[in-house]
Amino acid sequence: MKSMTHASAAVLPTWFGNVARSESIPESSGSADNAVPVDEDAKLMCAVATGDEVALAQLIRKWQGPLINFFYRSIGSVEQAEDLSQLVFIRLYRAAHSYQPVARFSTYLFHIARRLLINEFRRRQRKPLEMVDPAELHAVDTDSADQHRLYELEEAFQRAVTKLTEDQRTAILLLKQQELSYDEIAVIMDQSVAAVKTHIFRGRQKLKEILRKML
Repeated sequence: MKSMTHASAAVLPTWFGNVARSESIPESSGSADNAVPVDEDAKLMCAVATGDEVALAQLIRKWQGPLINFFYRSIGSVEQAEDLSQLVFIRLYRAAHSYQPVARFSTYLFHIARRLLINEFRRRQRKPLEMVDPAELHAVDTDSADQHRLYELEEAFQRAVTKLTEDQRTAILLLKQQELSYDEIAVIMDQSVAAVKTHIFRGRQKLKEILRKML
């Protein structure tokens, strides 16, 4: 499945209805008393609820790359990462009517992404991952003069990341790759902040150990 582009985004509402419906997405948690300031992406999401296809296209352009990176680091396949990213936007479109901007949009987005990722792991029943050349991932920096060495390091890191538990991997990727706060990660993972910090600490220690052996 090809990744979404600006050109394809304009017709998304037409073909969304042809995709099999998955489990429902929980509404954002929180209350009006504790509502956070609405960010620009949340405003766009509210516009999507009114049928604004331009707003949907803007969200896709901004978040498609980060989502692909998140899924790629977790499953090691660019093609499947693109497919899962597309499913996230399908879920967003279908849930737009019930969306409530009580948290940052990124928190809501990656809550959906993680649920899809867990479903994918269950579907695979944790079969061995098919590793791909990191050069296939458009977000990987290829400007360095020593591309070959960078690819070797990238592949080593990718293999190391896949050896973490799902909780450790997700928490680290959301913190370092997506630059979310501990509080936001806790909401996404439906866990306490203390648990998130534990996952990150243990995941980092395990990564260091694995990379030390590999490199």
